[in-house]
Amino acid sequence: MYFKTTLASAGLLFLLAACNNDGATSSNTKDSTATSKMEQSHEHRYACPMHPEVVGKEGDTCPKCGMKLEHSDAAPDASGTYFMQFATNPSTIAPGKDVQLSLTPKKKASEGDQVALDVEHEKKIHLILVSDDLSWFDHIHPEYTSTGAYTVPARFPTPGKYKAFADYKPSGGSHVVDKIDIDVPGAAPAAKSFTTEKLVGTSGAYTFELRPEGGKLVTGTPLHIAGVIKKDGKEIDANTLDNYLGAKAHFVLISINEKEYLHVHPEVTDGKFDLHTTIDKPGTYRGWVQFNADGKIHTIDFTWLVQKGSGQAAAPAGHGAGDGHNH
Repeated sequence: MYFKTTLASAGLLFLLAACNNDGATSSNTKDSTATSKMEQSHEHRYACPMHPEVVGKEGDTCPKCGMKLEHSDAAPDASGTYFMQFATNPSTIAPGKDVQLSLTPKKKASEGDQVALDVEHEKKIHLILVSDDLSWFDHIHPEYTSTGAYTVPARFPTPGKYKAFADYKPSGGSHVVDKIDIDVPGAAPAAKSFTTEKLVGTSGAYTFELRPEGGKLVTGTPLHIAGVIKKDGKEIDANTLDNYLGAKAHFVLISINEKEYLHVHPEVTDGKFDLHTTIDKPGTYRGWVQFNADGKIHTIDFTWLVQKGSGQAAAPAGHGAGDGHNH
């Protein structure tokens, strides 16, 4: 989880290097050489499809989610341009009862126009719902209707404050994550606190363990994390799991205090999940991994206690971990 924890917000740049020309000449050879230099000077820019503020060159990967950077010279920055118009039916949400959520993508200054969305991991919108204390989590997918809105039923378990993260990509633009506040009226239960690190969890017969390289979760350096999955206590090859939304697993990480968000799609290496990300700020983070096994979507939660790091890479411990996503 569709984890450093920042919203996709920075612009994409287009760089065109200047080409030196020694002047006009009647020599075809010199003209050809000048043209070749000009072509070579055009340095294309690549950016992460999930974090467009991360840019680099062809072949690079995003340090936040591990996705390969994609060619982005022509992709306009969607940050601050697009937003989700949000509504519910009924307008007042009752805890424990079904409510229809409606999300309509809009473009500022052209709000009457319909906004097309790209399909990413089999859906046009990934909607992550969490309670304010991050003790409750849901991952759902609004579907397109003829009105231009995307709708989906949901149910909030208790009164209180919730956050929705609408994760989408306008066609021709960069990735966008909108954070939406949701209020369910009533007396909210006491907030749960998470003070103990939790890197192992279970769902049915399955256990999922996160093993940070170097044994620590710290800021300022790429974190390499192996995800080991077991069934009935015996380690299994992650490749044997069924696909879920175009990946073997999805991982979402959200910070407790600032509600910053990252959605990672770990890859599989040597039968283990490989996640890597970079976290800027120390603190407590809540995470959820989702995978498909035995015809059921399993969700396992984690708690990360991230310490301030030195900015130096952690020493390898046993086996390494590789790419994540993103997206």
